[in-house]
Amino acid sequence: MFQIIGIVLLFALVFGSYIISGGKMDVIMHALPHEMMAIGGAGVAAFLISNSMTVIKGVGGGMAKVFSGPKWKPADYRDLLSLLFQLTKTMKSKGVIALEAHIEKPADSTIFSRYPKLMKDHFAIDFICDTLRMMTMNLEDPHQVEDAMEKQLEKHHHEALAPSHALQNMADALPALGIVAAVLGVIKTMGSITEPPAVLGGMIGGALVGTFLGVFLAYGLVGPFAARMKDVIEEEGAFYKIIQSVLVAHLHGNAAQISVEIGRGDIPTSAQPSFLELEAALQALPTEA
Repeated sequence: MFQIIGIVLLFALVFGSYIISGGKMDVIMHALPHEMMAIGGAGVAAFLISNSMTVIKGVGGGMAKVFSGPKWKPADYRDLLSLLFQLTKTMKSKGVIALEAHIEKPADSTIFSRYPKLMKDHFAIDFICDTLRMMTMNLEDPHQVEDAMEKQLEKHHHEALAPSHALQNMADALPALGIVAAVLGVIKTMGSITEPPAVLGGMIGGALVGTFLGVFLAYGLVGPFAARMKDVIEEEGAFYKIIQSVLVAHLHGNAAQISVEIGRGDIPTSAQPSFLELEAALQALPTEA
């Protein structure tokens, strides 16, 4: 919602101030199609040249996040802590053998199947199962496990941020591409130097529209989109950090309740459940696990 309001304010205030000060929109509207074709076309072309298909698709999905925000909501964080509570409690109370049935085939697990939204995130499920699998293989040094998890998180985070970096690179290039379009307009104007001053003024004004569009798009739209996308991805990355915190705390010998409480501390403030809310969610879990 705020992103839509921001876009409306951007256009209204920028072009509104131009009109109020006596500017004429017909100059901009006349130059807009071909200037936009040069700047936007060159920007898209450079974007395609410099990025892989995976990143290009990631930008498309990331643009949806710009408006919808992080996919993880407060209820999802409670579900994650509940899932980790059940898994660590099962491992501590029933042993490794009882846990293996769940982590080897999470889709058939009575624990994992209670959280369908989490099951759709393949990285989260694989991250949990692979770490618990390492523990069942007698890798019980908390520091080694934490290091291994940290490397996986860094790799995933680096790949997740690639679309926002690609969009930011495009934003950085747009002002220069605007200058390219403006220079072409000046070249066109110089080829018509014998025209009357009124005609030359209109042609120079049209050329300057290219510089304006490049800067306007870079700092008014594409750059903010890239920044917002990065913030959303950063917040979503905190979701996986909770998994690391809880499982490492479990390896240090903490009870399942203490381990998830440590993980609760890593949840972003806006989505963090209170101690009592988490306790109520854990008490509502079935005892069969």
